[in-house]
Amino acid sequence: MPTIADTHIVNRERVQPTHANNYNSAHGGIVMKWMDEIGAMSAMRAARESCVTAQMSRVDFERPIPIGDTALIESYAYATGQTSVRVRIEVAREDPHTGETEETTSAYATFVAVDDGKPTPVPELTAESEECKRLRETALAEEPER
Repeated sequence: MPTIADTHIVNRERVQPTHANNYNSAHGGIVMKWMDEIGAMSAMRAARESCVTAQMSRVDFERPIPIGDTALIESYAYATGQTSVRVRIEVAREDPHTGETEETTSAYATFVAVDDGKPTPVPELTAESEECKRLRETALAEEPER
């Protein structure tokens, strides 16, 4: 049975000029692509199957990520349904010289496990540590209505 800790993924992307908008910061669509990819990886760890994006809700862009900074993308699954996995995704800008971070973007997403193109059941997700229980409770309390 997968645990929330099993689904925790952290990834980094250096913001290059090809990722930028007219304001020399990461284009929102690029950031959402990174969020979707990392969120899907968390969902697949929970489902133990391939997963596709069903929905992404309440994507909040709080501040930009300038060219040259690093986008720090973090995700974890916090709940499962019959064939779905709910994932919390957070992004921060990271100064590549100091490691200093600042939250920039967050979202909730639902992925559906698929086998041969059809929805397939997922195992229950457990929270073994106190930290995982806290992550689950926070995500459940803050997730938008579905």
